[in-house]
Amino acid sequence: MLNDLLKRNRIWSDQRHAEEPEYFKRLAALQAPEFFWIGCSDSRVPANVVAGLEPGEVFVHRNVANIVHSSDMNLLSALEFAVDALKVREIIVCGHYGCGGVKAATEDLPHGLADHWLEPIRRLARNYTVDLAREIDMEARRDRLAELNVIEGVRRVCETPILQRAWRRGADLRVHGLIYGLKDGRLRNLDCSIGPGPFQTGHSHKEATQ
Repeated sequence: MLNDLLKRNRIWSDQRHAEEPEYFKRLAALQAPEFFWIGCSDSRVPANVVAGLEPGEVFVHRNVANIVHSSDMNLLSALEFAVDALKVREIIVCGHYGCGGVKAATEDLPHGLADHWLEPIRRLARNYTVDLAREIDMEARRDRLAELNVIEGVRRVCETPILQRAWRRGADLRVHGLIYGLKDGRLRNLDCSIGPGPFQTGHSHKEATQ
């Protein structure tokens, strides 16, 4: 399998070079992405592919269920580098429907260390019990919970000292929440964007009423 992977890489590299001889030289010279993407580790949701972006156009952090933990030094380090060094203009928190992490968080089954990681999703499920109960079935409830997890992630990113410092120094930086549909390949805007100025959020297209 490894040899097959290396073969595929050689084919891809040769094709890219044939299509654009300066492609790799250009990528090696500079990393100047417009976007920082916080997404799920799910192999079906590669950031630059689903967003139609080239590799050099998006700086990426991924974890199980795209959770923004305030103590996650990996995420915070990537966020700080994206904001302070790369000067990205747009931060995207992106979840997806059919998320295995959200499913695990709603199951009464042991999942090892993942159970500790997924605690923020379980907390959201408790906080929005009434809202989630309005959905027609468990799949719909989990998809709604995936949306709520993105919206919460946007808020948590904006509450970090990294973003607060950037806005105080006048950075024109915005944070958005998107969700991806595995069944149709479409990204949807959850309308919860936050930008410079007063800390105000938009509303999800299925805003919780609790």
